[in-house]
Amino acid sequence: MTRKVGIIGAGHVGADVAFSLVTQGLCDIIILLDENEKKAASQSLELRDMASLTASRVQVIANDYSELHDADVLVIAVGPKTLLREDRLEELAETRAAVREVIPRVIASGFGGVIINITNPCDVITQIIQQTSGLPDSQVFGTGTSLDTARMKRVVGEFFGFDPKSVTGYVMGEHGESQFVAWSTVTLGGRPVAELAGDRDVDWAKMNDAVRGGGWEILQGKGWTSFGIATATARLVDAVLSNAQSVYPVSAWDEELSVYIGQPAVIGKSGIVQTLQPELTAYEGVAYHSSARVITAALKSEHKK
Repeated sequence: MTRKVGIIGAGHVGADVAFSLVTQGLCDIIILLDENEKKAASQSLELRDMASLTASRVQVIANDYSELHDADVLVIAVGPKTLLREDRLEELAETRAAVREVIPRVIASGFGGVIINITNPCDVITQIIQQTSGLPDSQVFGTGTSLDTARMKRVVGEFFGFDPKSVTGYVMGEHGESQFVAWSTVTLGGRPVAELAGDRDVDWAKMNDAVRGGGWEILQGKGWTSFGIATATARLVDAVLSNAQSVYPVSAWDEELSVYIGQPAVIGKSGIVQTLQPELTAYEGVAYHSSARVITAALKSEHKK
């Protein structure tokens, strides 16, 4: 069975997602779309130049929305024109307009697969995509706190001298300023990270800030972030295509709070199989609800426009 993935947005992030999928051989066909058709065509051509050098053959097609009709997954990687914004919510007006333009074209193609959104502000835009597309909320989710969780694993791993792959746990809430590390979920080799710290003087707040500010630090140096988010997205695409039933922290619909928000969820071929709300401490529960209010407020302000 042919594994087909569409990507809307051929900038740094969209192109790096395509690069990750091609180099890892995670799909058979990629449709790369961008309002700048020349750019999408160039990215597609360069990806095809790699065909003799990669383990698997991946066909790359540029600028053809009709090809989405039988795609399994669609990645939304539409970016703002201005990249250096510390608060992702500042991007809303620009990215909202772009998404509302492309989603009707996607649905008109006959697409009925899973949509994975990267575009910021991730949680708000994911909800706008779901509402605009009319697809079930289980079929639409965002990368959410998957990259923030990877950053947390790096920060914790570097502090304790562990491989970040040995760190488990989640960053939850908004993919933005109100996110938080759910420290009660973080373990190293099965041991709670606080227990492992022992008598060591650990500045948890500083580590939390290092996780939340990691993206801004990268932005200031190179002007964009792409390697981390592209790799995280490739893992999510693979989880859908392989019906992996894997758990990732993504922006998924919270029925109780009526909002898309970063939380652990099981990913399979139809998207979100189920969400897994960890048993949070009282403080973390407050932080989660507070973060949900930030997202809801942004949505309400968006509806007034």
